Amino acid sequence: MRRERIVLIGAGSAVFTRGLVADLIQRGAETDLALVDVDPGALEVAERLATKMIVARSAPITLSADVERRRLLPGATAVICTVGVGGRRGWERDVFIPRTHGINMPVGDTVGPGGSSRALRMIPAMVAIAHDARELAPAALFFNYGNPMAPVCRAIARATGVSVVGLCHGVAGVARYIEDALGAARGSLRHTAVGINHLTWFVEARVGGADVMPRLRAIAAARSGRLPEVDSTLLGVEPSPFDDPTDNPFSWELLHRFGAFPAALDRHVTEFFPQFFREGGYYGKTLGVDAFSFEGAIARGDREFAQMAADARAPGSLPPDYFDRLEGEHEQVIEIIDAIRGEQGRVFSANLPNTGQAPNLPPDVIVEGPAVADGAGLRAITQPPLPAALVGALVGRYMWVETIVEAALEGSRDKFIQALALDGAVRSLDEAVVLADQLLRAHGGDLPWVAAALDRPAVAISGRSAK
Repeated sequence: MRRERIVLIGAGSAVFTRGLVADLIQRGAETDLALVDVDPGALEVAERLATKMIVARSAPITLSADVERRRLLPGATAVICTVGVGGRRGWERDVFIPRTHGINMPVGDTVGPGGSSRALRMIPAMVAIAHDARELAPAALFFNYGNPMAPVCRAIARATGVSVVGLCHGVAGVARYIEDALGAARGSLRHTAVGINHLTWFVEARVGGADVMPRLRAIAAARSGRLPEVDSTLLGVEPSPFDDPTDNPFSWELLHRFGAFPAALDRHVTEFFPQFFREGGYYGKTLGVDAFSFEGAIARGDREFAQMAADARAPGSLPPDYFDRLEGEHEQVIEIIDAIRGEQGRVFSANLPNTGQAPNLPPDVIVEGPAVADGAGLRAITQPPLPAALVGALVGRYMWVETIVEAALEGSRDKFIQALALDGAVRSLDEAVVLADQLLRAHGGDLPWVAAALDRPAVAISGRSAK
């Protein structure tokens, strides 16, 4: 097995770093791991934690760390980016400012006003990283984990030509969810899932060679209560926690109505359909509040980082569970690298430019779908055309992607406003203008072009100039 030199940019995401180091330890091969983060404090935590893990297992991993990526990129064979410009405090602004307009987002990092705002910060940073990687490590595999996935990957491909691979554990996680719903063994599901990240449609599902989509549709029909009778032989399993009507009801309803199951479940999928969840209303609850609490997610992230920092700085050894195989965003990247180096021909879910693998989606848009890992890299597998209804749910989102990418690359307030309007969460064009300016002012420290842009009136998109 060849020696890899892996550069992790955004290593201050300590949970990802812990998972990646655990996977490298289990891999057992000689590896150079370089950690990069612009936050010296976060980098110190990641470096201390990784050092403890490596020493505890006497792993053949050499470790380096630096706040300056250009010092560590030369010689890299793989670059993994887990960047989050603005951190959790910036993420809070992405969600809390739209909430004052009655726009409730449970996540706010992919679509909605939060995803648009995050894209403005992420795209320039990731394009700069990609330029450096192309210059200093042109042969390296380049992986992105940062959200919003589709805009970030599209911008990198469009602005730099770097062959970026976007990775997310959402499809793999939903595959396990479906296995549990069917009462099937873990790892038994064979599936095809195609779409845009966080709205990726399971259009095929098989267990033991048998098509299980009819069983899934029967479960969806029973859960939605839309059909008076359901053939119980199709259900095939005893009642389970999945019979709870609060368990991702919108995703099951989409399966019932559209014939395909969406990843990555209601927490993300609801944000793609804001017209159905005005004021955050969600089956008697409120999105981001008592359904998929955003504050709870932020608090959990703060606690996890604080615990990581305490563990990293504490004397003595780490608890044994630090070396367990963790579920999370990191879980496939080392397997993918090894599959490429070993020409294994394994299939993974990946975000790649559409070069024909999704024949009735626009060319070059970032499609999350099956890809084979072999000596040529990670290559998308051509799929049959998607049904018209699924294409309809996706194409508008892809045009939003193009607009927010242009807004970020050009530093355009007007195109940011257009992106908010296309997204569909705002109720009027005037609200899009007001919300755009509030978000731009809140994030001006991470967007150098904002001060000049706010001095100019927006293009008259509602029949009059919008100040």
